[in-house]
Amino acid sequence: MSTIAASSSSANGVNRCPQAPSPPRVGRGKGLRLAPALAVLFLTAAPARADLRMCNQTASKVGISLGYRDTQGWVTEGWWDVAPKGCETLLRGALAARFYYVYAVDYTRGGEWNGRSLMCTRDTEFTIRGVEDCLARGYDRNGFYEVDTGEQKSWTIQLTDPSQPAVP
Repeated sequence: MSTIAASSSSANGVNRCPQAPSPPRVGRGKGLRLAPALAVLFLTAAPARADLRMCNQTASKVGISLGYRDTQGWVTEGWWDVAPKGCETLLRGALAARFYYVYAVDYTRGGEWNGRSLMCTRDTEFTIRGVEDCLARGYDRNGFYEVDTGEQKSWTIQLTDPSQPAVP
């Protein structure tokens, strides 16, 4: 799993912090003995988790909108509310794209995490196809910042305060 830290600022500082996945752990209880073949069966039977997650490392409640390209073209979705110090899964399953785009709003203190990639949003829950003519189609237009997953199948984005150091 890899992690990216993003800070709220007009310059939108984004730091990449690779994080190795934790190896699976097999508990050994006293008096309980598993044959090695059986232990391997249990380890391979569980599917690996692969998701796009957002962790909010701030003291504020934040709203997240996500943009990405799928087989039908560009799509933006929102809003996920992420509690302070909490995490949410934005997309379940192995990631299909290398680049994802995030626009976030600080509900508690105001402000936003944004970037240069213009995409469509709206104030209430949404799924919008296409990124062109947002205003003419009755949507808002906001700048999203790019997240490069390096073609990993699982990724966690760490949203941080600009005054706080990035979480490794």
